Amino acid sequence: MVRSKGGALWKILTFVFLGLLCLSILSRSLGGYTRVVAARSHAQIDRSRGLEETILEQAKSDNKIAVISVDGIITGGMGDHSGMNMVDFVAEQLKAARTDSDVKAVVLKVNSPGGEVLASDEINNAIRKFEDESRKPVVVSMGALAASGGYYVSAPCRWIVANELTLTGSIGVIMDSWNYRELMDKVGIRPHVFKSGRFKDMLSGEREPDTNKLSSVEQKDRQEEDRMVQSLINETYNKFKSVVQNGRGQAAEANNGQGRSLVKNWTDYADGRVLSGKHALELGFVDELGDFDVAVKRAKTLARISDASLVGYHVVFDFQSVVSHLFGKTETPALKIDLGMGAPALEAGRLYYILPTTVLH
Repeated sequence: MVRSKGGALWKILTFVFLGLLCLSILSRSLGGYTRVVAARSHAQIDRSRGLEETILEQAKSDNKIAVISVDGIITGGMGDHSGMNMVDFVAEQLKAARTDSDVKAVVLKVNSPGGEVLASDEINNAIRKFEDESRKPVVVSMGALAASGGYYVSAPCRWIVANELTLTGSIGVIMDSWNYRELMDKVGIRPHVFKSGRFKDMLSGEREPDTNKLSSVEQKDRQEEDRMVQSLINETYNKFKSVVQNGRGQAAEANNGQGRSLVKNWTDYADGRVLSGKHALELGFVDELGDFDVAVKRAKTLARISDASLVGYHVVFDFQSVVSHLFGKTETPALKIDLGMGAPALEAGRLYYILPTTVLH
Protein backbone atom coordinates (compact mmCIF):
# COMPACT_ATOMS: atom_id res chain seq x y z
CA MET A 1 0.00 0.00 0.00
CA VAL A 2 1.37 3.39 -1.00
CA ARG A 3 1.18 6.05 1.69
CA SER A 4 -0.13 9.46 0.79
CA LYS A 5 2.49 12.19 0.99
CA GLY A 6 -0.25 14.65 1.88
CA GLY A 7 -1.40 12.49 4.79
CA ALA A 8 2.15 12.28 6.16
CA LEU A 9 2.51 16.03 5.93
CA TRP A 10 -0.69 16.58 7.90
CA LYS A 11 0.51 14.19 10.59
CA ILE A 12 3.74 16.14 10.91
CA LEU A 13 1.87 19.44 11.14
CA THR A 14 -0.45 17.96 13.76
CA PHE A 15 2.49 16.86 15.90
CA VAL A 16 4.08 20.30 15.52
CA PHE A 17 0.82 21.98 16.54
CA LEU A 18 0.41 19.75 19.60
CA GLY A 19 4.03 20.39 20.58
CA LEU A 20 3.57 24.14 20.35
CA LEU A 21 0.35 23.89 22.34
CA CYS A 22 2.16 22.03 25.13
CA LEU A 23 4.91 24.63 25.14
CA SER A 24 2.30 27.35 25.37
CA ILE A 25 0.60 25.69 28.36
CA LEU A 26 3.97 25.19 30.05
CA SER A 27 5.03 28.80 29.47
CA ARG A 28 1.71 30.02 30.85
CA SER A 29 2.36 28.05 34.00
CA LEU A 30 5.86 29.48 34.37
CA GLY A 31 4.56 32.91 33.51
CA GLY A 32 2.01 32.57 36.27
CA TYR A 33 4.85 32.09 38.76
CA THR A 34 6.51 35.21 37.41
CA ARG A 35 3.32 37.22 37.79
CA VAL A 36 2.73 35.95 41.32
CA VAL A 37 6.20 37.10 42.33
CA ALA A 38 5.54 40.47 40.78
CA ALA A 39 2.15 40.77 42.47
CA ARG A 40 3.61 40.06 45.88
CA SER A 41 6.03 42.96 45.46
CA HIS A 42 3.27 45.28 44.16
CA ALA A 43 4.88 45.54 40.73
CA GLN A 44 3.16 47.64 38.10
CA ILE A 45 4.58 46.04 34.97
CA ASP A 46 3.18 47.18 31.65
CA ARG A 47 2.32 43.97 29.77
CA SER A 48 0.95 45.76 26.70
CA ARG A 49 3.93 44.59 24.67
CA GLY A 50 4.09 41.18 26.35
CA LEU A 51 6.92 41.74 28.86
CA GLU A 52 7.25 39.74 32.05
CA GLU A 53 9.58 40.10 34.98
CA THR A 54 12.20 37.52 35.89
CA ILE A 55 13.91 37.33 39.26
CA LEU A 56 17.66 37.18 38.61
CA GLU A 57 18.77 37.42 42.22
CA GLN A 58 16.35 37.32 45.15
CA ALA A 59 16.70 39.56 48.19
CA LYS A 60 14.60 39.93 51.33
CA SER A 61 13.83 43.54 50.49
CA ASP A 62 10.94 44.61 48.25
CA ASN A 63 13.34 46.94 46.43
CA LYS A 64 14.45 45.99 42.92
CA ILE A 65 17.21 46.88 40.51
CA ALA A 66 16.32 46.25 36.87
CA VAL A 67 19.06 44.79 34.67
CA ILE A 68 18.84 45.73 30.99
CA SER A 69 21.32 44.64 28.32
CA VAL A 70 22.59 46.29 25.15
CA ASP A 71 24.46 43.41 23.59
CA GLY A 72 25.96 43.21 20.10
CA ILE A 73 25.43 45.49 17.13
CA ILE A 74 23.05 48.36 17.90
CA THR A 75 20.46 48.25 15.16
CA GLY A 76 16.88 49.23 14.51
CA GLY A 77 16.34 46.07 12.45
CA MET A 78 14.25 43.19 13.71
CA GLY A 79 15.98 40.97 16.24
CA ASP A 80 15.17 37.97 18.42
CA HIS A 81 12.70 39.71 20.72
CA SER A 82 9.48 38.25 19.28
CA GLY A 83 8.54 41.16 17.06
CA MET A 84 10.48 43.92 18.84
CA ASN A 85 13.76 45.29 17.59
CA MET A 86 16.59 46.22 19.94
CA VAL A 87 15.51 49.86 20.28
CA ASP A 88 11.90 49.00 21.12
CA PHE A 89 12.92 46.21 23.48
CA VAL A 90 15.22 48.49 25.50
CA ALA A 91 12.56 51.22 25.55
CA GLU A 92 9.86 48.82 26.76
CA GLN A 93 12.11 47.50 29.52
CA LEU A 94 12.82 51.05 30.67
CA LYS A 95 9.09 51.73 30.64
CA ALA A 96 8.47 48.68 32.82
CA ALA A 97 11.20 49.81 35.23
CA ARG A 98 9.76 53.32 35.35
CA THR A 99 6.19 52.23 36.12
CA ASP A 100 7.22 49.73 38.81
CA SER A 101 7.49 51.68 42.05
CA ASP A 102 9.65 48.94 43.60
CA VAL A 103 12.36 49.40 40.97
CA LYS A 104 14.78 51.92 42.46
CA ALA A 105 17.57 51.85 39.85
CA VAL A 106 18.67 50.33 36.55
CA VAL A 107 21.95 48.63 35.68
CA LEU A 108 22.60 48.86 31.94
CA LYS A 109 24.91 46.08 30.77
CA VAL A 110 26.68 47.28 27.62
CA ASN A 111 28.76 44.93 25.49
CA SER A 112 28.71 46.43 22.01
CA PRO A 113 31.02 47.81 19.32
CA GLY A 114 28.28 50.30 18.41
CA GLY A 115 26.04 50.34 15.40
CA GLU A 116 23.57 52.49 13.52
CA VAL A 117 23.53 56.21 14.30
CA LEU A 118 19.75 56.49 14.55
CA ALA A 119 19.33 53.36 16.69
CA SER A 120 22.07 54.52 19.07
CA ASP A 121 20.45 57.94 19.34
CA GLU A 122 17.00 56.48 20.03
CA ILE A 123 18.33 54.34 22.88
CA ASN A 124 20.22 57.34 24.20
CA ASN A 125 17.01 59.38 24.18
CA ALA A 126 15.06 56.58 25.89
CA ILE A 127 17.60 56.48 28.72
CA ARG A 128 17.59 60.26 29.16
CA LYS A 129 13.79 60.28 29.21
CA PHE A 130 13.74 57.49 31.79
CA GLU A 131 16.13 59.32 34.11
CA ASP A 132 14.31 62.64 33.72
CA GLU A 133 10.83 61.24 34.33
CA SER A 134 11.55 58.58 36.97
CA ARG A 135 14.45 60.24 38.82
CA LYS A 136 15.90 56.74 39.11
CA PRO A 137 19.65 56.36 38.46
CA VAL A 138 20.99 54.32 35.56
CA VAL A 139 24.40 52.75 36.17
CA VAL A 140 26.36 51.33 33.23
CA SER A 141 28.28 48.09 33.57
CA MET A 142 30.62 47.89 30.58
CA GLY A 143 31.65 44.48 29.33
CA ALA A 144 34.59 43.60 27.10
CA LEU A 145 33.52 46.16 24.49
CA ALA A 146 31.55 49.39 24.87
CA ALA A 147 32.87 51.46 22.00
CA SER A 148 31.45 54.10 19.66
CA GLY A 149 27.67 53.59 19.74
CA GLY A 150 28.22 51.44 22.82
CA TYR A 151 29.65 54.51 24.54
CA TYR A 152 26.99 56.76 22.96
CA VAL A 153 24.22 54.89 24.81
CA SER A 154 26.29 54.95 28.02
CA ALA A 155 26.99 58.68 28.01
CA PRO A 156 23.65 59.91 29.42
CA CYS A 157 23.76 57.52 32.38
CA ARG A 158 24.30 58.67 35.96
CA TRP A 159 27.36 56.48 36.57
CA ILE A 160 29.64 54.41 34.32
CA VAL A 161 31.57 51.37 35.54
CA ALA A 162 34.17 49.73 33.29
CA ASN A 163 36.69 46.96 33.69
CA GLU A 164 40.24 48.25 33.33
CA LEU A 165 40.56 46.08 30.20
CA THR A 166 37.25 47.19 28.67
CA LEU A 167 37.61 48.64 25.17
CA THR A 168 35.64 51.86 25.00
CA GLY A 169 35.81 55.30 23.43
CA SER A 170 36.04 55.16 19.62
CA ILE A 171 34.08 58.41 19.49
CA GLY A 172 33.46 59.08 15.83
CA VAL A 173 31.37 58.41 12.74
CA ILE A 174 32.02 56.23 9.72
CA MET A 175 30.39 55.71 6.35
CA ASP A 176 31.53 53.02 3.92
CA SER A 177 31.26 52.92 0.15
CA TRP A 178 32.66 50.35 -2.30
CA ASN A 179 33.70 51.11 -5.86
CA TYR A 180 33.65 48.15 -8.23
CA ARG A 181 33.85 50.02 -11.56
CA GLU A 182 37.27 48.61 -12.49
CA LEU A 183 35.97 45.08 -11.94
CA MET A 184 33.00 45.87 -14.21
CA ASP A 185 35.38 47.18 -16.86
CA LYS A 186 37.40 43.97 -16.77
CA VAL A 187 34.36 41.80 -17.47
CA GLY A 188 32.99 44.18 -20.08
CA ILE A 189 30.08 45.68 -18.16
CA ARG A 190 29.34 49.38 -18.64
CA PRO A 191 26.70 51.20 -16.56
CA HIS A 192 24.09 53.34 -18.27
CA VAL A 193 22.54 55.68 -15.70
CA PHE A 194 19.51 57.96 -15.87
CA LYS A 195 19.18 60.35 -12.94
CA SER A 196 16.99 63.26 -11.94
CA GLY A 197 19.77 65.39 -10.48
CA ARG A 198 23.54 65.87 -10.51
CA PHE A 199 24.05 64.16 -7.16
CA LYS A 200 21.46 61.39 -7.34
CA ASP A 201 24.13 58.70 -7.81
CA MET A 202 26.37 59.88 -4.97
CA LEU A 203 28.52 57.07 -3.54
CA SER A 204 27.47 54.73 -6.32
CA GLY A 205 29.98 51.92 -6.80
CA GLU A 206 29.53 52.01 -10.57
CA ARG A 207 31.11 55.41 -11.14
CA GLU A 208 34.55 56.06 -12.62
CA PRO A 209 37.01 56.24 -9.67
CA ASP A 210 39.75 58.03 -11.64
CA THR A 211 38.77 61.69 -11.57
CA ASN A 212 41.40 62.49 -14.21
CA LYS A 213 39.16 60.75 -16.74
CA LEU A 214 36.25 63.03 -15.90
CA SER A 215 35.33 66.34 -17.48
CA SER A 216 35.98 69.55 -15.57
CA VAL A 217 32.27 69.82 -14.72
CA GLU A 218 32.20 66.24 -13.39
CA GLN A 219 35.33 66.86 -11.35
CA LYS A 220 33.70 69.89 -9.69
CA ASP A 221 30.63 67.78 -8.94
CA ARG A 222 32.82 65.14 -7.26
CA GLN A 223 34.49 67.79 -5.13
CA GLU A 224 31.10 69.13 -4.11
CA GLU A 225 29.92 65.62 -3.27
CA ASP A 226 32.94 65.06 -1.06
CA ARG A 227 32.23 68.32 0.71
CA MET A 228 28.57 67.41 1.30
CA VAL A 229 29.34 63.93 2.62
CA GLN A 230 32.07 65.23 4.91
CA SER A 231 29.70 67.93 6.16
CA LEU A 232 27.17 65.23 7.03
CA ILE A 233 29.86 63.23 8.85
CA ASN A 234 30.97 66.32 10.78
CA GLU A 235 27.40 67.18 11.77
CA THR A 236 26.82 63.68 13.15
CA TYR A 237 30.21 63.69 14.86
CA ASN A 238 29.44 67.00 16.57
CA LYS A 239 26.19 65.48 17.83
CA PHE A 240 28.21 62.60 19.33
CA LYS A 241 30.52 65.02 21.11
CA SER A 242 27.61 67.06 22.47
CA VAL A 243 26.00 63.87 23.80
CA VAL A 244 29.22 62.99 25.62
CA GLN A 245 29.75 66.49 26.98
CA ASN A 246 26.16 66.95 28.15
CA GLY A 247 25.83 63.45 29.56
CA ARG A 248 29.08 63.49 31.51
CA GLY A 249 28.47 67.05 32.65
CA GLN A 250 25.02 66.27 34.02
CA ALA A 251 26.30 63.12 35.70
CA ALA A 252 29.15 65.00 37.39
CA GLU A 253 26.70 67.59 38.68
CA ALA A 254 24.27 64.95 39.96
CA ASN A 255 27.06 62.97 41.61
CA ASN A 256 28.32 66.00 43.54
CA GLY A 257 31.95 65.38 42.69
CA GLN A 258 31.93 61.69 43.64
CA GLY A 259 32.42 60.48 40.07
CA ARG A 260 34.80 61.64 37.37
CA SER A 261 34.55 64.73 35.20
CA LEU A 262 35.87 65.04 31.66
CA VAL A 263 39.37 66.44 31.45
CA LYS A 264 39.66 69.83 29.74
CA ASN A 265 41.24 68.43 26.58
CA TRP A 266 38.91 65.42 26.31
CA THR A 267 38.06 66.26 22.69
CA ASP A 268 41.67 65.45 21.76
CA TYR A 269 40.79 61.84 22.58
CA ALA A 270 37.46 61.92 20.75
CA ASP A 271 39.11 61.22 17.40
CA GLY A 272 38.00 57.63 16.93
CA ARG A 273 40.74 56.10 19.07
CA VAL A 274 39.98 53.14 21.32
CA LEU A 275 40.58 53.54 25.06
CA SER A 276 41.07 50.99 27.79
CA GLY A 277 38.81 51.25 30.79
CA LYS A 278 41.75 52.44 32.87
CA HIS A 279 42.63 55.20 30.40
CA ALA A 280 38.96 56.17 30.05
CA LEU A 281 38.80 56.61 33.84
CA GLU A 282 41.81 58.94 33.77
CA LEU A 283 40.13 61.06 31.07
CA GLY A 284 36.75 61.15 32.81
CA PHE A 285 34.85 59.04 30.28
CA VAL A 286 33.96 56.55 33.04
CA ASP A 287 33.47 56.98 36.79
CA GLU A 288 34.77 53.78 38.31
CA LEU A 289 36.65 50.57 37.55
CA GLY A 290 34.97 47.29 38.38
CA ASP A 291 32.67 44.51 37.26
CA PHE A 292 28.91 43.94 37.30
CA ASP A 293 28.84 43.48 41.08
CA VAL A 294 30.52 46.87 41.52
CA ALA A 295 27.87 48.43 39.27
CA VAL A 296 25.08 46.87 41.33
CA LYS A 297 26.65 48.12 44.55
CA ARG A 298 26.94 51.61 43.07
CA ALA A 299 23.29 51.50 41.94
CA LYS A 300 22.23 50.74 45.52
CA THR A 301 24.33 53.63 46.80
CA LEU A 302 22.88 56.11 44.31
CA ALA A 303 19.35 54.88 44.98
CA ARG A 304 19.99 55.09 48.73
CA ILE A 305 18.94 51.52 49.44
CA SER A 306 20.80 48.80 51.34
CA ASP A 307 19.45 45.77 49.49
CA ALA A 308 17.46 44.90 46.39
CA SER A 309 16.50 41.99 44.18
CA LEU A 310 17.89 41.96 40.66
CA VAL A 311 15.20 41.60 38.02
CA GLY A 312 15.14 41.37 34.26
CA TYR A 313 12.44 41.48 31.62
CA HIS A 314 11.66 39.04 28.85
CA VAL A 315 9.06 38.76 26.12
CA VAL A 316 6.11 36.53 27.01
CA PHE A 317 6.56 33.10 25.42
CA ASP A 318 3.13 31.92 24.34
CA PHE A 319 1.55 30.10 21.44
CA GLN A 320 0.87 33.23 19.43
CA SER A 321 4.42 34.50 19.72
CA VAL A 322 5.84 31.07 18.82
CA VAL A 323 3.70 30.81 15.69
CA SER A 324 4.54 34.39 14.75
CA HIS A 325 8.25 33.72 15.20
CA LEU A 326 8.23 30.47 13.22
CA PHE A 327 5.90 31.38 10.37
CA GLY A 328 5.72 35.15 10.37
CA LYS A 329 7.79 37.45 8.24
CA THR A 330 10.87 38.71 10.01
CA GLU A 331 13.28 41.32 8.80
CA THR A 332 16.88 40.20 8.60
CA PRO A 333 19.21 42.67 10.32
CA ALA A 334 21.36 44.59 7.88
CA LEU A 335 24.40 44.17 10.10
CA LYS A 336 26.08 40.97 11.22
CA ILE A 337 29.10 40.43 13.37
CA ASP A 338 31.36 37.44 13.85
CA LEU A 339 33.91 38.13 16.53
CA GLY A 340 35.75 34.96 15.59
CA MET A 341 36.29 35.74 11.94
CA GLY A 342 36.26 39.43 11.10
CA ALA A 343 34.75 42.86 11.42
CA PRO A 344 31.01 43.50 10.95
CA ALA A 345 29.83 44.33 7.45
CA LEU A 346 28.71 47.93 7.08
CA GLU A 347 25.90 48.74 4.72
CA ALA A 348 26.98 51.21 2.07
CA GLY A 349 25.60 54.72 2.41
CA ARG A 350 24.67 54.48 6.10
CA LEU A 351 26.17 56.36 9.01
CA TYR A 352 27.49 54.38 11.94
CA TYR A 353 28.79 54.94 15.42
CA ILE A 354 30.82 51.77 15.33
CA LEU A 355 34.25 50.34 15.95
CA PRO A 356 35.09 48.87 12.49
CA THR A 357 37.68 46.33 13.66
CA THR A 358 36.38 44.25 16.53
CA VAL A 359 38.75 41.30 16.47
CA LEU A 360 41.49 41.22 19.07
CA HIS A 361 43.81 38.35 19.87
